[in-house]
Amino acid sequence: MKRITVFCGSSSGTEEIYTLQATFLGETLAKRNIELVYGGAKVGLMGAVADGVLSKGGKAIGVLPNFLGSKEIAHPNLTQLILVDTMHERKTKMNDLCDGVIALPGGFGTLDELFEMLTWAQLGLHKKPIAILNVNGYYDALLIFVQMMVDKGLLKEVNQKMLLVSNSIEDLLDKMENYIAPNVGKWINKENV
Repeated sequence: MKRITVFCGSSSGTEEIYTLQATFLGETLAKRNIELVYGGAKVGLMGAVADGVLSKGGKAIGVLPNFLGSKEIAHPNLTQLILVDTMHERKTKMNDLCDGVIALPGGFGTLDELFEMLTWAQLGLHKKPIAILNVNGYYDALLIFVQMMVDKGLLKEVNQKMLLVSNSIEDLLDKMENYIAPNVGKWINKENV
């Protein structure tokens, strides 16, 4: 993997561990010579992961919609800042630039980005590893809900397994390096109709 997109909050959240782990993730990416692709902001967990990468001499590429750039939240020290017109263009560009995805703690935007990447993978539009760094159990409730989707027959277990999870950065990156996308056929076939 040469580039990883990180989705995370533009806020820092209520627990200092979120910022510490975002910074450490950035530092670890730089040490592994993996470039960061992210939302381009200097604030919150987004700023922390970029600062971590840059502090260790790594490369950070931000993708920011014009309407957010005008609010002066763009990180000033990025290797590259790409401005786009819409949030959808942002997600598409971030996908185009990366070899895998990690979600840190975040809100609606982070979940939107994470689930769009999972949906694209489920549809066979890409075969990239998609991962959650489950900092301090932040995603525990979401993972229970995803299991319920499988239990209720609304998500195939093979698709659930596309989501890699760990609370350790090194372990997560190792899982991503070794990921092999499932070869899944259509959800609906003639036998199901």
